[in-house]
Amino acid sequence: MLAIVLGGLMGGVAAFAFAPSTSLSSLEMASLSDQKNTDTELSTDTPQSEGESNRQNTLNTDASQQAAIAQLPKDTTKTVSVGKGDTLMKVLTRAGADPRESHKAITALSEVFDPRRLKVGQDIILNFEQSAEAAEAANADINLVSISLKQDVDKQVAAIRTPNNDFQVRETVISLEKKMVRSGGVIQNSLFLSAAQAGLPTKVILEMIRIFSYDVDFQREIQPGDQFEVYFERFVDENGTPLKEGRIQWASMTLSGTEIALYRYTTKDDGFTDYYTSEGQSVRKTLMRTPIDGARLTSRFGKRRHPVLGYTKMHRGVDFGASRGTPIMAAGNGTVEMAQRNGSFGNYVRIRHNSGYKTAYAHMKGFAKGIRKGKRVKQGQVIGYVGTTGRSTGPHLHYEVHKNGRQINPLSVKLPAGRKLKGGIMADFKRFTGKMDKAIAALPLNKQVASLD
Repeated sequence: MLAIVLGGLMGGVAAFAFAPSTSLSSLEMASLSDQKNTDTELSTDTPQSEGESNRQNTLNTDASQQAAIAQLPKDTTKTVSVGKGDTLMKVLTRAGADPRESHKAITALSEVFDPRRLKVGQDIILNFEQSAEAAEAANADINLVSISLKQDVDKQVAAIRTPNNDFQVRETVISLEKKMVRSGGVIQNSLFLSAAQAGLPTKVILEMIRIFSYDVDFQREIQPGDQFEVYFERFVDENGTPLKEGRIQWASMTLSGTEIALYRYTTKDDGFTDYYTSEGQSVRKTLMRTPIDGARLTSRFGKRRHPVLGYTKMHRGVDFGASRGTPIMAAGNGTVEMAQRNGSFGNYVRIRHNSGYKTAYAHMKGFAKGIRKGKRVKQGQVIGYVGTTGRSTGPHLHYEVHKNGRQINPLSVKLPAGRKLKGGIMADFKRFTGKMDKAIAALPLNKQVASLD
């Protein structure tokens, strides 16, 4: 499939009217700095001082880059992988691309792709060709013809050289077909582990945990033998190969014989999408009851004998014991106030929410990517991972809820409910759930979901 896309990209170069791009992202300017170059040095129109000229000569005669160029045949396609700490500029120049050409290609690509979203191990395909002048002179100078990479499983982006030696961005989207999947099983340990054993993708499991976490206490309310079921989107290519998952449209949990069913529904008056019970009650609350799955409650709120200090001390949160590295989720939408080492709490995050609430998470192994002071987070977003940093006897999460500056018991806090559908909106919701129930019933229940591998 990739070869076909690339062939189409290269074959279509001459058929497009190209418009040059002139801006460069701040990230890629930093990348140029990493290559011992500056933005002035990359301009062919700005006069250079003697010092600037010397730096340019140094750049042009960089030994590692010349060695990479010399190893390339006359016309070649090369696939390179992103390494830890790599920028797109580093990857391209390490592969033998000229920094000026890399600059232009990255500028064009930045129109549709944020270079900061590169992932370690991600493959980038580069096409080179040797110019006629270089071939006649029998030297190793080559031109970068195109760079391409997958932005998603169904989307490829490329920067392709134009006849006037600029670069034009191209975006290729593979048409995918949406299929619905109905899967379920019996909980033997935690919901996460049981759902994973049924083959459910991690993305679907985490979303299911998030939408039920408003009302379900995963540490105290789930028992072996309880059941779960989920109805979600899956996108496949023309061969029927599944490529990615979509959103959960319906999910249910049967706890001690009582079923809780949730529907994903968009209210027509405001266009807002949420999950609702069959009675039209939104599940959304200010905070989730538990910000972690697969853990056991090891210490409650209140006075206790401290396991490290050895004397009775007020415990102003609750502790959840879990395996090192277990994801920790933000209990609600908010802004990160602190994400750093904090004394006996070890690695610590505190989030400010609406209505005077704050939540705190301590003893983390580490923070999730991008979690820092001032960062906006969404309810259910992973903010860190269970660890045993600070004053701790083993891997666990210490979780606190603050209300107007006072620490309160997270397990007994009364949280305001979300929207309750009424009138015409409720009537429309009932019609919607009736159709959804029929669609779910018509689909066989899978006990084992096929992998995306």
